Amino acid sequence: MTDRATADGWRTGWRHRDWLNPPLQVVRDQDDLLVTAAEGSDFWRTTSYGFIHDTGHTLLGDFPDGTAAEVRFVADFSAQFDQAGLLIRAEEEQWIKAGVELSDGVLQLGAVVTRGVSDWSVAPVPEWSGQEVVVRASRDGDAVTVRARSGDEPWRLVRVAPLPPGLLRVGLMCCAPTRAGLVVRFTDLRLVEADDSLHP
Repeated sequence: MTDRATADGWRTGWRHRDWLNPPLQVVRDQDDLLVTAAEGSDFWRTTSYGFIHDTGHTLLGDFPDGTAAEVRFVADFSAQFDQAGLLIRAEEEQWIKAGVELSDGVLQLGAVVTRGVSDWSVAPVPEWSGQEVVVRASRDGDAVTVRARSGDEPWRLVRVAPLPPGLLRVGLMCCAPTRAGLVVRFTDLRLVEADDSLHP
């Protein structure tokens, strides 16, 4: 896999990207971005819950084939379904969100893949609570490979999922489905070279 040091300058200028569903507040703190999510914000389509939510906050830019997007943020969550990570979006019914969220009192690493309807997969990472987390999504043709880690630990494979070829957009994402007052500290956002292969 390619090291994040090959960044092309896409990181914390935060320019040349547009908000889908602007958050309540965005504050620059030196190179960090503090994003305040609206209560009830979320991305989900139908499965199990029966509702469609397309109200989460995401700062999107182009996602060329052969690149990877990385976002870093502090996983400081306290309410059910507080979440942050990456969103990769083709259109309203085709997208992937990947990151960490608090679910039933435990911090979880996971992804939601949506092609008309959403699915959801998670794995517990309680040791990441309060830590800086990095989520990376590599685009290779019709496949998106998501990995994540905290600190200097090895990358964990989160998901390999299909998305249609053509125009995709990607960017940081946060949602607060159940409460007001969630502020997420994003510390980095950049494009790097896509991972060399699916397996190390």
